[in-house]
Amino acid sequence: QVQLVESGGGLVQAGGSLRLSCAASTRTLFTYFMGWFRQAPGKEREFVVGISWNGYSTYYADFVKGRFTMSRDNAKKTAYLQMNSLKPEDTAVYYCAVRADSGSEEVFSKSSEYEYWGQGTQVTVSS
Repeated sequence: QVQLVESGGGLVQAGGSLRLSCAASTRTLFTYFMGWFRQAPGKEREFVVGISWNGYSTYYADFVKGRFTMSRDNAKKTAYLQMNSLKPEDTAVYYCAVRADSGSEEVFSKSSEYEYWGQGTQVTVSS
């Protein structure tokens, strides 16, 4: 069982930055692939970025490449999402999720592939 708690959301002006954190309550995060998803009102939940168990590989959705950076600290059992150059269209509830990593550089970008989810944190970008 893994419990995830996101934090760091808030209101920011367009062009600004936010850093989200995802803290996990589990014995170890070493075997888990971690991802960030987001869901805007009236829209489907969409994949933002994922990171392999060791942090060596990250996979970004095209719409955040060059603006967002995901990292993880397994010792602290925490993942981070640094969001720069924010746009109003980035407004959404952001969710952290984890699943067992396959160890084969496989990318998990579908929400159905994830086992555990956080409660989400609201990010609002004003124009």
